[in-house]
Amino acid sequence: MKNRRGRPFDILCAGELLIDFISSGFAESLDEAKSFERHIGGSPANLCMNMARLGNTASLAASVGKDDMGSFLKEFVQKTGVDCKYLRQVSAPTTLILVTRTTTVANFEAYRMADAMISAAQMPLQRLQQSAIFHTTSFGLGKKPGQTNILKAARLATENGCQLSIDVNYAPKTCPDRENPRKLVAEFCDLGAIVKVSEVDWERLYGAPFPDAGAAAQHFLELGASLVCVTMGGDGAFVADQSGGEFLPARQVEVKDTTGAGDAFWSGFLTAWLDGHAPIACAKAGRSMAEMKISRFGPLPNRVDKALIYG
Repeated sequence: MKNRRGRPFDILCAGELLIDFISSGFAESLDEAKSFERHIGGSPANLCMNMARLGNTASLAASVGKDDMGSFLKEFVQKTGVDCKYLRQVSAPTTLILVTRTTTVANFEAYRMADAMISAAQMPLQRLQQSAIFHTTSFGLGKKPGQTNILKAARLATENGCQLSIDVNYAPKTCPDRENPRKLVAEFCDLGAIVKVSEVDWERLYGAPFPDAGAAAQHFLELGASLVCVTMGGDGAFVADQSGGEFLPARQVEVKDTTGAGDAFWSGFLTAWLDGHAPIACAKAGRSMAEMKISRFGPLPNRVDKALIYG
């Protein structure tokens, strides 16, 4: 087991930090939702906070508005122990997303504003050299100028020995043209990224039925990814690298809300990767963290005993 924690920061996450307004009750569509509750959102931000909760040194590059919601988000993130040196407040309003509370895949509507205003200065060479992992998402890469600057940072990170990680959370609602998102994912794979992708992500990105976990993983490995984890909700997960793949079944838990489950999973997965565990052990750690998240409504506590994900 080879520890991969040789740098001051375990992870630098770049991308969306925003407000999720989640329906108070379960709803299949936004039309059915009667009222909403405010929650902190944005996949890279959620991941970053979860990494900090598990005791990792985590840094966030994100942009929010110079408004009440932006100040609320910044204060919330800081309380979890995330380094916010590169969290910037800009003139554009804070991004908002309406989300349905669900036990399956949430319906959402995004109102993108400040989140895409990430500058190159928020991901400087020094911080990339200090980070073991540089993580982003397809959502974060979905709009310029953030797209351009995150991609440049990813190339620079690779050149300086930083491991890339990407969550392929593409959605047509935020970027109707699939061609460019596909190219961006392919480039991250070509740079040796660790890839997280779900059945729904696949169908949204490629506009085709999900084949099977093994075929999906092989697709990204052939593009150059170093490690791939295909998540399938209640059906489990499949993890693979060039040496082969292995399936991990899901376990029965009471589902209170699935929002943020993928980010919780990936925080456990990457924590185990940093600790030098094998791919299947990383997936098991991710499963444990996701179980904690879906069994509650709202964010996890500010501190989570890392021993719990290895239990």
